[in-house]
Amino acid sequence: MPELHWQKSTFSAEAANCVYIATAPDGTIHLRESDTPEVVLTTGHNQLHALISHVRSPQPHP
Repeated sequence: MPELHWQKSTFSAEAANCVYIATAPDGTIHLRESDTPEVVLTTGHNQLHALISHVRSPQPHP
């Protein structure tokens, strides 16, 4: 696997608890968290878009 160019999320704090994202040449998207950088979540564009849309959508209150 080629070396990935990791970018810190603009929503992450300056010091700790940062989320990083990288896109591989084959189009897969990789996510990792600064506390455990060896754990990498690999996903596709459509799946990441669906996750972000779900998180942003208003959730009903019980």
